[in-house]
Amino acid sequence: MATIATAASSAAAPNTLFGRVRMGYLLAESARLEEWAKFTAEGLGLHVDIPRQDVVACRIDSHQRRLIVREGAAEDAIAIGWQLDDEAALELALARLAGRGICVRAGSAEAAALRGVERFWFFAGPKKLRTELFTNAVISDQPLRMKASGFVTGAAGMGHVAVTTRQPEVMQAFFKNVFDARLSDEIEDKIDGLNLDFAFLRFNERHHSFATASTRGVRLNPLRTQIHHMNLQCASLDDVTEAFLRCRAMGYPIANTIGQHPNDRELSFYVQTPSGFEIELGWNPLVVDERTWRTTTYQGVSLWGHRPENLSLRVRLGRFRHGIASLMQPEFTVRGE
Repeated sequence: MATIATAASSAAAPNTLFGRVRMGYLLAESARLEEWAKFTAEGLGLHVDIPRQDVVACRIDSHQRRLIVREGAAEDAIAIGWQLDDEAALELALARLAGRGICVRAGSAEAAALRGVERFWFFAGPKKLRTELFTNAVISDQPLRMKASGFVTGAAGMGHVAVTTRQPEVMQAFFKNVFDARLSDEIEDKIDGLNLDFAFLRFNERHHSFATASTRGVRLNPLRTQIHHMNLQCASLDDVTEAFLRCRAMGYPIANTIGQHPNDRELSFYVQTPSGFEIELGWNPLVVDERTWRTTTYQGVSLWGHRPENLSLRVRLGRFRHGIASLMQPEFTVRGE
């Protein structure tokens, strides 16, 4: 199993969370569990368990749960779990949240079991997407059964998430000030007639664990779902290309064909999930060296490829309607100062 090696948590400064936090899991809700099981196992090539009738649970490494889909009507991601190194890191995060007047509650034992963690705490994060914190994952000793050869996880976490937002500065400030995230770089582009700004935040040496996308000028949100995509890093290029061919053959909408990003240099493709948000499968992004890294602004989200295939007139009209509707109500924000 491939991992990213990082310095031991004991080497981290006690007053910072940088290098001590990583993405641990994503929880989604869908009424299409049978399709999700097929999509993740046969399309993406993940290990899939069906622990009970109303849950699809995916593994990519020793963690018992990484991507969990429970039965429900949301058709969306409903929670992101962030793993902290130890109790000291957790206490620091909780103290910072309390100091900002953010109400944090402990999750139930049943909810922790669903997520594959020993205990967790949660609060309403930016855009009211539930943000969850934990230290210890439940580890499985069962062998992985998956089409992919492996995924890169380890101390840098399971990948990243990207969200669209009308309040990018506020959202970025929250993760910078509470979790000590650092800006890796930014991208400017024009996609489907919209001028867009992207920002990429790292929590550790993974190039980014969280990214924001926002429209320039009039701030609107064209997406129905809470996240744009979740990324998983494959262990080999073959894992990416073979999953791409499988997903296309099975009829899953390819949001973007295989291409390469200019900032993290990851080769990847994007496929639409049964719930509408996307999953990016990628390979070989660069690892940030804190001694030499310089923040850069790039023009264009791709060096090559990533050709969109699902921007039908219906999709464009749907995004236009959601964008206009988003102007009618303020976006939920969380204090980061």
